[in-house]
Amino acid sequence: MTTFFRDRLETPIGAIAIVTDGTALRALEFEEHADRLDGWLSRRGDQPRFVPGHDPLGVTARLAAYFAGRLDAIAELPCHAGGTAFQEQVWAALRRIPAGATMSYGALAAALGKPAAMRAVGAANGRNPISIVVPCHRVIGADGSLTGYGGGIARKRWLLAHEGAAIPGASRAGA
Repeated sequence: MTTFFRDRLETPIGAIAIVTDGTALRALEFEEHADRLDGWLSRRGDQPRFVPGHDPLGVTARLAAYFAGRLDAIAELPCHAGGTAFQEQVWAALRRIPAGATMSYGALAAALGKPAAMRAVGAANGRNPISIVVPCHRVIGADGSLTGYGGGIARKRWLLAHEGAAIPGASRAGA
């Protein structure tokens, strides 16, 4: 049985659930979708035992700083999502997309040296259990459109605007 520490943070786009194992961030999800966390951890073979953890590893404070405008506050958080080798490769590439930038699924696949793997990249992106910190919201359609996001398109738009990305129809968050 694996012990996970769970915390909660109110943000401008809704409450988020934060799960760590004491050494790394393991999952982060909008609270109304917290059942995804339990399912993800269980599918990986972990028998989760959750205990309350006030600001485990300083993750909650860093996320609060990110939402307050210090976009680099979450860049170096240790993460361990425990996906397949390909998923981990995609998720690592997502972390290299800087705040304020976006990338299409095709460009991300090409950056991984697998230009024909756009759909596989999209599937891995959709399975990301560490939203915001592993910034799947920075991946957009080839035409610049905001495509699927587990937290909803309105949140994706807000996150991109918060980071200063040039997205049609988005305004700077908090402005």
